[in-house]
Amino acid sequence: MSILETFQAHIGKEVGVSDWVEITQDRVNAFADVTEDHQFIHVDVEKAKELTPFGGTIAHGFLSLSMLSCFAETGMLKVDGIKMGMNYGCNKVRFLSPVPTGSRLRGRFTLTSVVEKKPDQYLLEYAITVEIEGAEKPAIVVEWLSLIFV
Repeated sequence: MSILETFQAHIGKEVGVSDWVEITQDRVNAFADVTEDHQFIHVDVEKAKELTPFGGTIAHGFLSLSMLSCFAETGMLKVDGIKMGMNYGCNKVRFLSPVPTGSRLRGRFTLTSVVEKKPDQYLLEYAITVEIEGAEKPAIVVEWLSLIFV
């Protein structure tokens, strides 16, 4: 079976669930430093406890979204013969629930399409749900695009 046929056989199916990853305050603070987004709801534990309905700090939405690359290591479909993959962007992103600092996230990957862009280049679309451990509602739902080279 070719690589294209292998991917086509998985369209519409959940292809993986990543390991859980903890979103620590240190991770949130480092992200705040890199992005220069030091809003108190992310970095000031005491003020966030006092002034927000969250009971403490929450992760930046873009920090949680950026974890897709980490989740892909254990959640994305692996097929022999791929030389490399590149982030190609997102079609749709929705931030549904705040992520409390100290919680754990994981990604559920469903392959929704595969398109040949050029010979030996395929554009994959995944529907991903980013779950918060113990929460009913997900943190994020996203349509993520990945360009693979074979």
